[in-house]
Amino acid sequence: MKEVDYLIVGCGLAGISFTEEVKQNNGSVLVFDNQSQQSSTVAGGVYNPVVLKRFTAVWKVKEQLAIALPLYHKLETRLGVKLDYTTPVYRRFLSSEEQNDWFTASDKPNLGEYISTQLIKNSTSGIDADFGYGEVLESGRIDTAQLISAYKAELKLHGELEESAFQYQDLQITDSGFKYQNVKAKHLIFAEGYGILNNPYFNTLPMVGAKGELLVIHAPDLKMEFLLKASLFLIPLGDDLYKVGATYQWTDKTNAVTEAGKTELLTKLNTFLKCDFTVVEHLAGIRPTIKDRRPIVGVHPEYKNMYVLNGLGTRGVLIGPYVSKQLYNAIAHGVDLDSEINIQRFIKA
Repeated sequence: MKEVDYLIVGCGLAGISFTEEVKQNNGSVLVFDNQSQQSSTVAGGVYNPVVLKRFTAVWKVKEQLAIALPLYHKLETRLGVKLDYTTPVYRRFLSSEEQNDWFTASDKPNLGEYISTQLIKNSTSGIDADFGYGEVLESGRIDTAQLISAYKAELKLHGELEESAFQYQDLQITDSGFKYQNVKAKHLIFAEGYGILNNPYFNTLPMVGAKGELLVIHAPDLKMEFLLKASLFLIPLGDDLYKVGATYQWTDKTNAVTEAGKTELLTKLNTFLKCDFTVVEHLAGIRPTIKDRRPIVGVHPEYKNMYVLNGLGTRGVLIGPYVSKQLYNAIAHGVDLDSEINIQRFIKA
């Protein structure tokens, strides 16, 4: 029987981040992933320290950047792939009032270091932006699809990946940990994203989920090299391809693309894009969003070595490494979890 320190269910941004914590501390893992959850793969992957609707700083952004970016750079070297595309985010202004609000926001605590006070004039003929842009600093894009593909290939090479659905009925809980089929493990981490609703151990958590649809377009005349935030994000991918997204749908909880989603994206895109383009791909996934918009991390109320790592929402590339380190330190070193992410906030005494 194979023995490992951690069974990890899910190989999206949460599962990969936690697996890395274990590996960096010389622990052993077996990861299960059946590709049923697509949110990490189809995500835009933008990391952006500013909430661009309200001109406020992202929750815990300084701590998140300090952990996430070194992790992705380390993985780039080890996996031999390009992951981090350091690119400024430009926030398109709709009025002089928005310009003033932006410059006022630059004086807010914890925000000024992420906002440039220089107004950027529009020089991209394919974009309608008469009032110019505000530039977000320390921003960029992680190629999440490349990350997941390369990481799973490495796990597979080392015999650490099972590309199959986790069969909950085959799990045996023992005094020292868990038995699952032909594997013994000390700890079990569920990092299943929206799929946690099928998990009998954690399916009562307040997971609401937000479906997001995105398009990939080909726009050879656009020649845009920044990440644009207008009524939606426009993200350069190279080779004149751009990712467009995303929608928010709270009732449809399938991974199927819809004509309604496509229409919404094209309608918004056409309010500011002034060059020809063709749609080459249409994607969808369910973001794992918790009721209070914070991650949900911690130990099962009954089984002491069983944990949840979930609820990364729309900012998984930054939040995943941060909460994974918190969870690992809680398990391995007894460090208290941040109360804002702790599962205890949803467990009745």
